[in-house]
Amino acid sequence: MSNFRICCIFLCSLFLLSSCKKSEQNLIPTSQSKTTSAKERELSQAFKDYWFAGNAELTSYKLSQERYGELHDGTAVMIFVTEDFLPEIEVKANHPSETTIPVLKMNQVKKYNTGIYPYSVMTSAFNPLNNEAHALKVSHSMQEWCGHFYGQINNRKSFEVTSHSYFEGEADQSFSLDKTWLESEIYNLIRIHPEELPTGEINIIPGFEYSRMSHQKLSPHSAMASMQQGDSISIYTLTYPNLKRELAIYFNSDFPYEIERWEEMHANGLKSTAEKLRRIRSAYWTQHSNQFEYLRDSLLIN
Repeated sequence: MSNFRICCIFLCSLFLLSSCKKSEQNLIPTSQSKTTSAKERELSQAFKDYWFAGNAELTSYKLSQERYGELHDGTAVMIFVTEDFLPEIEVKANHPSETTIPVLKMNQVKKYNTGIYPYSVMTSAFNPLNNEAHALKVSHSMQEWCGHFYGQINNRKSFEVTSHSYFEGEADQSFSLDKTWLESEIYNLIRIHPEELPTGEINIIPGFEYSRMSHQKLSPHSAMASMQQGDSISIYTLTYPNLKRELAIYFNSDFPYEIERWEEMHANGLKSTAEKLRRIRSAYWTQHSNQFEYLRDSLLIN
């Protein structure tokens, strides 16, 4: 075999080896590299005692929701619970392992009627607890008699957005957004550590619910964020000048910073409100048989 041929084989082998290594590097989950680069978070013992005790926190609210230029009565429920999360595929893990991370999950559920037909709205946000990265995932769905909508944000190298809607021009969308604050993660940050909340002029992506209701593409907007700390109740407010919209979240000033109410001022001058009804702590995922239906009465949502 000639020296020239041996040299060519050697160079080809190096190229293939280098390509394989690059491919393996590309398989490293982007969410893992993202989470490790964020500032680590120290959880207090009080936090661990409250959130890792095997219960979720369930709070019901009396809802007055703006839609179609009117206010509609309904109910809302906020569920906060810690879970083991698989950052590679950004879903709840069946079992904890070396590859899972702890998250605080918020599920916000709204139900109300507009005339003859009902709305059912749910938003979920998953924030890592071991660091101060943005929410790892936000998902949103809306069902009503005209049809339904589903949207999702995955926190990877950028925010990867996918959505599906029954409306023309909104049917199937997939795009990326630069990372910035997410309105849907604010509720989790209040519960984890309110001092991490941004204040001043910020760029923030409104929730899917606003985007869907206003038929606007999900995108960041300028907002003024402020915190008013009180002895018992603190208020975090987001004011969007260009959208003529304001969101105010009222929460207990002391740990575990329970959310007591929220208000959303709309561009048409109407205000949506949610006032706390009842709060319980429960392992609700184990209470799915008929014998536990009485717990809905305790939340005043039957």
